Amino acid sequence: MLETIITSKTRLNLLVKFFINITNKGYLNSLANEFGESTNSVRKELNNLTSAGYLVKKERNNKVIYNANKKHPLFNVLQSIVRKHLGIEDIINRIIERTGSIEKIILLGDYADGIDSGLIEVLIVGDSVNFEYLDEIKTKIEKKIKRKIKFSTSSTDLSENGLVVFEG
Repeated sequence: MLETIITSKTRLNLLVKFFINITNKGYLNSLANEFGESTNSVRKELNNLTSAGYLVKKERNNKVIYNANKKHPLFNVLQSIVRKHLGIEDIINRIIERTGSIEKIILLGDYADGIDSGLIEVLIVGDSVNFEYLDEIKTKIEKKIKRKIKFSTSSTDLSENGLVVFEG
């Protein structure tokens, strides 16, 4: 979806990295390695996004660390766009629709870290989760968002390291 508007793969990767989870941080070399890109292309996009005010940078231990600028007026809009691009919004809405009594929906794995790997791991915390409905919507959502989904469920919060995307 966003690939047609944002033609720079590096810029799109950076937006996903920093706007899917506001706690994500990164520095030039680690980001270049993570994306499999040259440091020059990553540096160029980091500079563009920083000068536009979307990212902030801080120096720490001789490294420049970047993260999303939560104070930017378009922060919430960008976060919503990134989540829609990845299909997170669609997953949340469909789960809440008819899955049972949901306490939390938590993203685990790569997507919690801002990496668009193609497999979205979702932990659903709640009682009486409708497994038949999850199986029914899984392939429909996967086809729509062009990513694989792995659903896990629990009746209690396992305090997983992840990104809470819904709390009821």
